[in-house]
Amino acid sequence: MAEKFAENRSPCKQDASPNNLLSSEDAKEQLIEECEEIWKQIEEFQNKITLQEVETLPDSDPKVSLLMKRMKALAAESSQWQTRMPEIITTNPDVLEALGREQLQRLGHDLAMMQSTVHSKNKKLKQDLTREQQWLEEQQQLIDCLNQTEEEISNQVVHFSEKRAFQELKSKMLKIKAYKEEILNALGEFLEEHFPLPDDRSTKKKRGSSEKPAVQIITLHEILESLIHKLINTSHDPYITISDSFWSPYIELLLRYGIALRHPEDPNRIRLENFHQ
Repeated sequence: MAEKFAENRSPCKQDASPNNLLSSEDAKEQLIEECEEIWKQIEEFQNKITLQEVETLPDSDPKVSLLMKRMKALAAESSQWQTRMPEIITTNPDVLEALGREQLQRLGHDLAMMQSTVHSKNKKLKQDLTREQQWLEEQQQLIDCLNQTEEEISNQVVHFSEKRAFQELKSKMLKIKAYKEEILNALGEFLEEHFPLPDDRSTKKKRGSSEKPAVQIITLHEILESLIHKLINTSHDPYITISDSFWSPYIELLLRYGIALRHPEDPNRIRLENFHQ
C-alpha cells in the first residue's frame, strides 16, 4: 500500500515564485489542500483493499472468521506504520519557509514573555536585596550605639573600696543598736507602768507567815529581756528554765497571750514566740 501511495501521490505545487514569499495563512491553506488530496487517495486505496478482501464466509461461524481477518489486517497495517519513517508532506520551499517563519515568530514571542518574567523577578530580587541591606545597616548602627552607651556607663561606675563598705556597714549596725536600745527602753517604761512588781502581800507564803520569800522576784521586763537575749544569742536552743524568781502570774500571762511557748517535753522551760518569722 505504501508503494501505491507513493506512486499516486500528487506532485507539490510549484506555482509560486521563489522570490515571492507566502504568508502564513496562504501556506496553511496550501498545506490543507495537499492533506485533503492525500486523504482522498488513502480512502480510495482503502476501498480497493476492502473490495479485494471480500470473500465468502463459511456457514459455520462467519463472525469469528470476519473478526480474525480484520485482526490480521490491522496487525499488518500497524507493523507497516511502525517501521515507516515519517515524511514531509510538502517540499515546496515557500510553504516550508512560511511555516518556519511562523514557528520562529511564536518561539520569539514565547522567549520575549520569558524574558519579561525573568526581568520582573530580577527587579523584585534587587528591591528585596536593597531593603535587606538597609535593614542590616540600621541594625549595625543600633549595635554601635548600644556598645557606645555600654562603654559610657562602664566608665561612670563608681567602685567602692572595702574600707568604705565596712564603714557604711558599721554605721548601719550602730543605728540598729541605738534603735534596739530605744525600743527596749520604751518597752521597760511601759512594763514598769502597767506591770509593776507585786507587793509583799501577794508574795507571802500560803502558810500564813509574814516572812518575805527567800528569792527576789524579777520584773516582767527582765523576763522578756531574758527570753529575747536567749532567742538571739542561741537560736538553736531558745528555751529558758522557769525559776522561783519568775512570778507565776507573769508566766501565765505570757503563755495565755501567745508571747511565750512551753517546751513540748519539759513544762518548766519556755521560749519566746518567733515573731520575726
